[in-house]
Amino acid sequence: MDNHLVKQILSTVAYYDVMDYPMTNFEIWKYLVRINNAEKINLISFWEVTMALENEALKKIITEKNGFHFLKGREKLVELRIKRNKISVRKIKKLCPYSRWIALVPFVRGIAASGRLAMKNAEEGSDWDLKIIIKKGKIFTGRFLVTILVHFLGKRRHGKKIKDRVCLNHFIAQGSEVAMKDIYSAHEYSFLLPLFGSEEISRFQEANAWISDFKVNYFGEQASNFISEPSHTAIFFKKILEAIFSFNGIEYILKKIQTYKIQHNPKTAQKGGAVIYTDEELAFWPNFENQGPKIFSQFQENLEELVYKK
Repeated sequence: MDNHLVKQILSTVAYYDVMDYPMTNFEIWKYLVRINNAEKINLISFWEVTMALENEALKKIITEKNGFHFLKGREKLVELRIKRNKISVRKIKKLCPYSRWIALVPFVRGIAASGRLAMKNAEEGSDWDLKIIIKKGKIFTGRFLVTILVHFLGKRRHGKKIKDRVCLNHFIAQGSEVAMKDIYSAHEYSFLLPLFGSEEISRFQEANAWISDFKVNYFGEQASNFISEPSHTAIFFKKILEAIFSFNGIEYILKKIQTYKIQHNPKTAQKGGAVIYTDEELAFWPNFENQGPKIFSQFQENLEELVYKK
């Protein structure tokens, strides 16, 4: 296990194993984990990864079936991934009409599916996890208007109403750098699935170049939208609404109200949570400890057992 690339491949498969996600050759190459983020090395080619997967030492730990690679003894993940892929495709199709409505909300510049839905690894009861990019300087107004619309459409996630509902837990101002910078966040942002405003999604990824500290082959990419651009008539009315809500006093008032509610919400002070409320980012992860840190802890245990245990 002295080969650096072999260790990187093992680290990648072990990390995504925690998410029950077997990987193709291409996915291992694209999402290759950097095992020493202080060490900057050149991009690794797809051919190099493919050849390294033939390493005999690696084959004793990683198995391949139907084009998917996974840790030995985890064969059932292949069938599970195929099942979840079908579920995710259905969910994305259901989400698209609602994304078209959200795209018409004043100051919304980009919409991307994230989390398990973007990975096409969603379960039947999963929600629709979205990252929404808002015009700089209007993040509190944008969040307010998006929340009203999604609630009006009857698709806002709250309480026990989770399945096929929009999770409004992350808003980003145009071109902003996020506060949370760790391997889990790097995974989330490298897997974004643009629904609307793909250019803004690319700008967001470029502004967060730190992702390459955790992903060797990470580079911002231009992807097509999953929904069509709004019509000229829709854009015209959107501009009128933006003019109405453009007064700075509205943003100021909505910021005051939302900041007060956030600060006095018991979930904000909840142990293990992560709540961010700035002019650049609004993020609400009350159970963050059960996501990123938990996955990373299990990942480290996997590596300890697979590589370092004598």
